[in-house]
Amino acid sequence: MKALMYGWEFPPHILGGLGTASYGLTRGMAMQPDMDITFVIPKPCGEEDQSFLRVIGACHTPIVWHDVPMDYVKSRIGKYMDPQKYYDYRNHIYADFSYRYTNDLGCMEFSGRYPDNLLEEINNYSIVAGVIAGTESFDIIHAHDWLTYPAGIHSKKISGKPLVIHVHATDYDRSRGNVNPNVYGIEKNGMDNADHIITVSNLTRLTVIEKYHQDPSKVTTVHNAVEPLSPEILAIQDKKGVKDKIITFLGRITMQKGPEYFVEAAAKVLSKSPNARFVMAGSGDMMNQMINLAAARDISDRFHFTGFMRGKQVYEVLKASDVYVMPSVSEPFGISPLEAMQCGVPTIISKQSGCAEILNYAVKVDYWDIEAMADAMYSIITYPAMHAFLKEQGKREVDNIKWEYAGQKVRRIYDQLTH
Repeated sequence: MKALMYGWEFPPHILGGLGTASYGLTRGMAMQPDMDITFVIPKPCGEEDQSFLRVIGACHTPIVWHDVPMDYVKSRIGKYMDPQKYYDYRNHIYADFSYRYTNDLGCMEFSGRYPDNLLEEINNYSIVAGVIAGTESFDIIHAHDWLTYPAGIHSKKISGKPLVIHVHATDYDRSRGNVNPNVYGIEKNGMDNADHIITVSNLTRLTVIEKYHQDPSKVTTVHNAVEPLSPEILAIQDKKGVKDKIITFLGRITMQKGPEYFVEAAAKVLSKSPNARFVMAGSGDMMNQMINLAAARDISDRFHFTGFMRGKQVYEVLKASDVYVMPSVSEPFGISPLEAMQCGVPTIISKQSGCAEILNYAVKVDYWDIEAMADAMYSIITYPAMHAFLKEQGKREVDNIKWEYAGQKVRRIYDQLTH
C-alpha cells in the first residue's frame, strides 16, 4: 500500500500539534510491513527522520511551465493523462494559476511557515502537488488539515486515486464559531471532494457532519495517540518536590485554548494556596492580554510566561510541573495532556476536548467553570493521595494509547477505498 500524504509541517520544525500528530501517525502506520509512505511538505529543513517514510519538499519540485516543449510535459505527466486534460483540470480549480514565483530551477519558493499570504501559499502548494501526483506512484492520497486539502483535490484530479482528508481541527474550533468564509470554503470543498474523512475525535466528527453537511457514513473517528518517551526525555531530571507547587498551561495563547480561564482560576487558587506558581508556556495573539490580566488580578509575581517551547524544552517544563491544565474552549483532540500524563503529571482538561473521550484518569471540567477548575487545581496540590492516584493511573492509561493502533484503523480505511 503506497500512500501519498500532504502535510504542512513535520518534526523537528513544528508550530503545533499538527506536526506532532503527522509524525506519530506515519510512524505508527509504518509498523505495518507493507506500508509505503511519501510525505510532502512545503519546505523541509533537512533534519526530518526519514527512516520510516520519504519526505518530499514542494520547494524542490520543478513545475511545468506554459512555454516548455510538450514532450517535456508528456514525460512528466503523459503516462497518467493527456497534457491538455492536465491544463483543463488546473484551470478549472485555480483561476489565477501562475508561475511567477519560481526560482532559477523552476521550483516555487515556500516560507515553510504560516505567512501573511497563506492562501496564496496554499494555492502554490496545490500547483506543485499536481506535478507530484503526475510523477509519483501511489495507491491513495491522504491530506492533513485544511492547508493541504486543495493539494489533495488536485492530486485526485490528476491521478484518479481516492482521497482521504484528515480533519485535525476546523475553523469552528479556531474561531469559537466566528468562521472565516475563505477557510470554511476550503474545508468544505475538501470534505465534499474526499472519498473518506478522518476526524481526530467524535466531537470533531459531529462538527463535520452538522456544520459541513457531510454524510455520516464517510466520516470515521481515529483518535490521536502519543509517542513513547525517548531515552533523552526519560533522562530529564524530575524537578518537582520544591516547596512551591507548579501548575502549567502549555499551548498557543489564543482564544481557542481558553487562556483567560486559566488565569482567572489561578487567582482563585492563590487566594487559598499562596505557595502555588503558574506557568503559561507558549505564544499567541492573546499573550499580552494574559500578561495584563495577571497584573490586573495582582498575581504577576506568581506567574511565568516562557514564550514558545518545542521538543526537549516542553518535557523539561512538564517534568517540573505538579499539575497540567488544558482549559480549551474547543479542542478537536489535544495531545499535550497525554504527554503530561506520560511524564506522571496529574492533568485537568476541559470537557470540550476530544481527548476527554478516551481519558478516564484526567480531571474533566467545563472550560467556563472557573470555580471547578480552581478546586481541581487546589485539590491536586493539597492532597498527596489524590496527586499520587492521578499520577500513577494516568501514566498507566496513556502508555496504552499507541499510534500503532491508530495506524491500523487508517489502514483499514485505505483497504476499503482501494479494494
